[in-house]
Amino acid sequence: MYKRILVAVDGSSHSKRAATHAVFLASSTEGAQVTLLYVLDYDKTRAEVIHSMSSEELHIDRKNKILPIKELFTSQGISTDIKLLHGEAGPVIVEHANKEKYDIVVIGSRGLNTLQEMVLGSVSHKVAKRVHSPVLLIK
Repeated sequence: MYKRILVAVDGSSHSKRAATHAVFLASSTEGAQVTLLYVLDYDKTRAEVIHSMSSEELHIDRKNKILPIKELFTSQGISTDIKLLHGEAGPVIVEHANKEKYDIVVIGSRGLNTLQEMVLGSVSHKVAKRVHSPVLLIK
């Protein structure tokens, strides 16, 4: 059914629940390929690098946050890769999803920054409006 699945992750409980649902989708289709996408926001990344860690350390830190989510898939024998991209989460997810033509995008309804979501509109809402493939929002 869904051979190519994109799961947007940020380490929040909503993204972990989204990943759990993506495991179910992927396990329903033989040969499904899952991509876990983590977007590093340039402004936040720059501030973290300046104040605490190098760019390389930051990438390692983010990858370590995603590894437990990746393990959900690998423990079920589902082929999974991790993609780290830079930029504003909503537009980056949309651009990547449309360019790579995934069969479905799975995303949590809220991320780590609930204040920003209330003020600026949620990343998941932007993704649902602009991605060409089906989008599954998980609460």
